[in-house]
Amino acid sequence: MIDPDVLRGLFLFEGLEEDRLAWLAAHAHEREAAAGELIVRQGDPADCFIVLIEGEVVMVTETPAGPVSLTPTSQPGVYAGATSAYLGERAPASYTHSLRATRPSRFMELPAGKFGRMMTEWFPMAVHLLDGVRLGGLAQRELIDRRQRLTALGTITAGLTHELNNPAAAAVRAVGELREKVASSRRRLAELAEAGIPPDRLRALIDMEERCSTGAAGLPPRSPLEISDAEDELGDALEEAGVGGGWEVAPPLVAAGFGPAGLEKVRSAAGPEHLGAAVHWLAEAVEISQMLDEVTDATGRISSLLASAKQYSQMDRAPYRTVDVRELLDSTLTMFRGKIPPGIGVATDYDPALPPIPAYAGELNQVWTNLIHNALDAMAGEGTLTVRTRLEHGTTALVEICDTGPGVPEELRERIFEPFFTTKPAGAGTGLGLDISFRIVAGRHGGDLRVESAPGDTRFQVRLPAAEQPETGEVPAAGRPERAAPPVEQTA
Repeated sequence: MIDPDVLRGLFLFEGLEEDRLAWLAAHAHEREAAAGELIVRQGDPADCFIVLIEGEVVMVTETPAGPVSLTPTSQPGVYAGATSAYLGERAPASYTHSLRATRPSRFMELPAGKFGRMMTEWFPMAVHLLDGVRLGGLAQRELIDRRQRLTALGTITAGLTHELNNPAAAAVRAVGELREKVASSRRRLAELAEAGIPPDRLRALIDMEERCSTGAAGLPPRSPLEISDAEDELGDALEEAGVGGGWEVAPPLVAAGFGPAGLEKVRSAAGPEHLGAAVHWLAEAVEISQMLDEVTDATGRISSLLASAKQYSQMDRAPYRTVDVRELLDSTLTMFRGKIPPGIGVATDYDPALPPIPAYAGELNQVWTNLIHNALDAMAGEGTLTVRTRLEHGTTALVEICDTGPGVPEELRERIFEPFFTTKPAGAGTGLGLDISFRIVAGRHGGDLRVESAPGDTRFQVRLPAAEQPETGEVPAAGRPERAAPPVEQTA
């Protein structure tokens, strides 16, 4: 038995008629709890509907990555426990959360069976509506979640295709030119042999070509004007030496560090009578080496992109494992490279002290995708995207996705994590990116996602446990800052 006047003061029962309030008071009972006492434990039979009368509570859900706490609340009338008992046999058989008092508190407890009968007898239409909203919401959430993932995948795929096209086209172009250069180089060698060049001179010429090709990588950088002047100087020297077509052979030779002094070395190595053919063969051989470097660079770039795509998708990898957050972030940035406007710079600031963390890597990549996509949209084609990691207090991994956009207005900072809430124009966003990200970070990893924003400096901060969570039945007291929760928690 509980005092009806106590119930009358709770917003949950303020509209009940006196006879129903009296029935509720007769079938419910009051319970007191000390600070830190567990009211319900996740996994225990769901046999009570619980309402806070006075005090403060925190709701905690155990996940594979550890416990996740909501914000403690002291609002009289908030409820928890067997809130879906009106579903009858379809109601969850056990509590899907734990509830702990964070300071001395008083509760109303109503057996789940009586609460279910009360709801179906007093509010039959409301029960049908609640059931319909619940089922419809679950179906809609699943459908839109799937669409959100497909949309993100399409965006990333478009960027990856664009990035793969550039090195692939470069490799195809270089291979096509290589065919012609190799055939021409063979003819040059045949001409030198027919002209009677001695084997030792031919060997000296080949050694010179190898030195030019291998030494090109160590040359100091030069400006376009300096390169142009060097080509003119070498072209003039070739013309003076009687080598025809000097303007054609000068560019590849200059790129290999060849100058007028090298011309005298060729003359000495091949002999004056073979100078023209030797220079043309040397230029083609050096150019072949340069094209091979282009093909190597292009195919290496393709391999790097495919490796990043594999890292991003977590193909052939266990879903929950120890991962390097920097690798996840780098692979996501690589996927975005083709979608980042020219006016946006990208900066990374990784903490070398950050250790690998246990995580669902593929799901975290979806979080990075959502946050980076929002940051790029916020900057509207101009600004700086900064990705930063830090180790906090030796136990928490902090990842910040920062942008220099106009910022998030203070009145919207709590709402941006709500499902279907978006600041984008109609049709430009589903309003689920941040909600999905929060559920992945908090629900799957026992972490926290929040935003700090000012004009020119917006930071979405993801905090993740940097160590494995112990598997215990105890629920820790609240203390970790979380996203603000609504005043009423409805968790079965």
